[in-house]
Amino acid sequence: MTLHEDAVLVLKGYEGQPELRDVYLEHLAAHPDGVYKPCGAGHITGSALVIDPERERVLLTLHKKLGMWLQMGGHCEPGDATLAGAAMREAREESGITAGLTLLPGGPVLLDRHPIPAPCNWHLDVQYAALAPAGALEAISDESLDLRWFPYARVAEVADASVVRLLEATLARL
Repeated sequence: MTLHEDAVLVLKGYEGQPELRDVYLEHLAAHPDGVYKPCGAGHITGSALVIDPERERVLLTLHKKLGMWLQMGGHCEPGDATLAGAAMREAREESGITAGLTLLPGGPVLLDRHPIPAPCNWHLDVQYAALAPAGALEAISDESLDLRWFPYARVAEVADASVVRLLEATLARL
């Protein structure tokens, strides 16, 4: 199975946000390369909110290019077999937590479509949540200006509405 085929199956099985889910599926139907960055019409990305439910906190990265506190995530790569795998790879790379991260069961938590600068127009982000193991030690990556744990109650103070929505949806699933 290709990453494109996996993305279609994941999205067909996603029961939330039906209108946005259909936009993603239409994009994939029209663009065989729609899971990769070179697709000029936009592309699927995978992200994961790294969460520590025991300590009621989330790990956010201060994105180097955007200067915003965000969940871990980014572009799918040719070696990614699944969307979930792409999100986990990004979570590990950007958090520095190399062992013990697990995806919250139930598939994607949310979808978030947002504009990006030309030559591409859109990121069609498939958002997961990753549970951090007890005692997880984070390490900043080259893609980040900073990396910090924030209590749930402080996320709205530092991050934009998309991250707040992702946290709320994740907490509802917990």
